[in-house]
Amino acid sequence: MEKIGEKCGVFGVYGKGLDASRLTFFGLYALQHRGQESSGIATSDGKELFCYKNSGLVSQVFNEKIIEDLPGHIAIGHNRYSTSSGSGVEHAQPIEVSDKSIALVHNGNIPNVKKILDFLKKKNIKLSNNNLSDSRIITEALHCLVKEGKQIEKAIEEIFPLLIGSFSILIITKEKMIAIRDHFGIRPLSIAKLNGGYVFSSETCAFHPIGANFIREVNPGEMVVIDENGMTIKQITKGQQKLDIFEFVYFSRPDSTLLGQSVYEVRKKFGIQLAKENVIKADVVIPIPETAIPVAIGYSNASHIPFEMGLIKSRYIHRTFIEPEQHIREQGVKLKLAPLKEIINGKRIIIIDDSIVRGTTSKQIVKLLFETGAKEVHFLVSSPPVKFPDFYGIDIPNQKSLLASTKTIEEMNTYLGSTSLNFLSYNGMIKATNIPESSFCTSCFTGKYPIDIGDVKKEIIY
Repeated sequence: MEKIGEKCGVFGVYGKGLDASRLTFFGLYALQHRGQESSGIATSDGKELFCYKNSGLVSQVFNEKIIEDLPGHIAIGHNRYSTSSGSGVEHAQPIEVSDKSIALVHNGNIPNVKKILDFLKKKNIKLSNNNLSDSRIITEALHCLVKEGKQIEKAIEEIFPLLIGSFSILIITKEKMIAIRDHFGIRPLSIAKLNGGYVFSSETCAFHPIGANFIREVNPGEMVVIDENGMTIKQITKGQQKLDIFEFVYFSRPDSTLLGQSVYEVRKKFGIQLAKENVIKADVVIPIPETAIPVAIGYSNASHIPFEMGLIKSRYIHRTFIEPEQHIREQGVKLKLAPLKEIINGKRIIIIDDSIVRGTTSKQIVKLLFETGAKEVHFLVSSPPVKFPDFYGIDIPNQKSLLASTKTIEEMNTYLGSTSLNFLSYNGMIKATNIPESSFCTSCFTGKYPIDIGDVKKEIIY
């Protein structure tokens, strides 16, 4: 289905006596929604690094034998979302260096790599274009400085100013685990404790399955080092929180917490605010699963229009290696969403989704509802129109492909074929989070990019 995709989720474990690779497997399993293209784990037993990665879901990539072959009390893991860089296993993470002294996982994107490439050029380091990514560039820069005799922490401090973009990164050496977050904290990263050890995760939802207890978020611009002496924290640069608000709108699991707020409760408030802003006469409120479910509950509670699960999502269609034959491919959205006729037929429907990107899937859903007998289909979106591309780790297409960047809401409604189309207002979205606007990156809605995006900014149309 047409959705915005995020590049990845990261997870890490450090603790003497902990089965780090096994714990990381279950952490990645909880973060599967953040990336379905590939998965990988790197570990250390204090003497040697081990790594395994492959294409597929977490449950497809790993088995008992592989986990047993990843020994040690230190581990990092990564789920990757397919991006323009490619979807092959050569793009999977963790990234290792040639002498297996460092492994790294990265959530985010460095849109402006000029400074760090200039650094590598001065060091006479040449990278193959066959597998060149921002994550690989960062790893090789660190490795260069470590080979020169610098401690890994000093190497990180030296290259930190060269990283012009968003990053939540976990790094392991044979003895240490290190977490760093860009100075705006655009991508999330949290810390927990487990049996005397420490756990890092892109989302707090991954702590519960392994029994870890949340401590706090890694602060923007901060470096957290874990070794045999415990935790050491250093603020590398002054930080200013600018969490990507799409974490609340779509990415994060509803049982996660961000900036002290429950994702589930914020989404319910999106629905309540939608009801205040859009009074519609209808018979039933239906969410497009899964993200919009709490939004629809909030809208239903506020409007007193009954909530129903009128669309049922196939739970096991996330990703398959079997290519559908042409007839099945032409079914489009029907392959993943099944309508309940008894809920829809003859009814005035409010359908709720979290966002509209290209609009292709939304158009198919509206058509499906009318084909199932809906009298009216009122389309409500729990975020403002997405008008601008993203350069901080979200797979949003170029601006010309965004429906809202080329059409008015009235024109979008005509394109979708819906009875009406309405979006949550920008101010309403911010209000529902109970967090100040200044704490968010809202570039997809506003075109305001807090971190320099380099020459690509010339292509943005306002």
